[in-house]
Amino acid sequence: MGRVTERRRVLRVRDGRVDERPDTLTVEEPLEIRVAGRRLAVTMRTPGDDFALACGFLVAEGVVAAAGEVSRVVYCGGRDRSDPEAGNSYNVVDIALAPGVAPPAESLERRVTTTSACGICGRTELEAVRTTARYPLASGPRVGLDLLGALPDRVRAAQRVFERTGGLHAAGLFAGDGTLLDVREDVGRHNAVDKVVGRALQAGRLPLDGTVLLVSGRASFELVQKAVMAGIPVLAAVSAPSSLAVDLALETGLTLVGFLRGGSMNIYAGAERVVLPSG
Repeated sequence: MGRVTERRRVLRVRDGRVDERPDTLTVEEPLEIRVAGRRLAVTMRTPGDDFALACGFLVAEGVVAAAGEVSRVVYCGGRDRSDPEAGNSYNVVDIALAPGVAPPAESLERRVTTTSACGICGRTELEAVRTTARYPLASGPRVGLDLLGALPDRVRAAQRVFERTGGLHAAGLFAGDGTLLDVREDVGRHNAVDKVVGRALQAGRLPLDGTVLLVSGRASFELVQKAVMAGIPVLAAVSAPSSLAVDLALETGLTLVGFLRGGSMNIYAGAERVVLPSG
């Protein structure tokens, strides 16, 4: 399996002093996602939880919505063409859908390799990402400001690889009472969310009613889409949302919180799920 971190020699400059020492870096490698042998997408990701990432990706795209709709996930031949003798790179995942589950439409295929910064680059039409959610968002949970404000520190404390590299995004899934359910890390924030959603799909826990999803960085249109498709009613981000993310949150009834830092935050949509001080 691919490594999550690598050690490299670097020149470190501190207070005018220079020394050479090893540094720990986050690994970034491509993952090709196939369905029934047909390439659907390529994303740059941190190796680990690859099957969950691929399943979460299919949830976000509206291909599957329950564990029983996926019959098998395997690594397939992804050998280094420059070295025919090398072993499997574990960078190609193939998903077999259960009988009766419609395969993804050809129009869904990504036209370019996505990057760790933007999961929907290469889409030719905005309407292609406005997939129809199979789970209506629940009216709850009702979350307090103190609970929301505590989430970033709780996710940060659970980021094991970030502690060593400082180079990973995180997605944390919480119950409505603040109980931490899952945390996944990746170079791409959209991949981290796919890993969380994919693990929930594999465990038969979709829809994720009554949960709160926290993401590091900004809240993009795609992250709102992923939350909605998984039935997550509350999405919070430590940075800003995009205008399109706010539009989609308002459209779907998602609660969207941005600039979540301690007791400060902006509520862009769905304020009815946030317990605000009276007066």
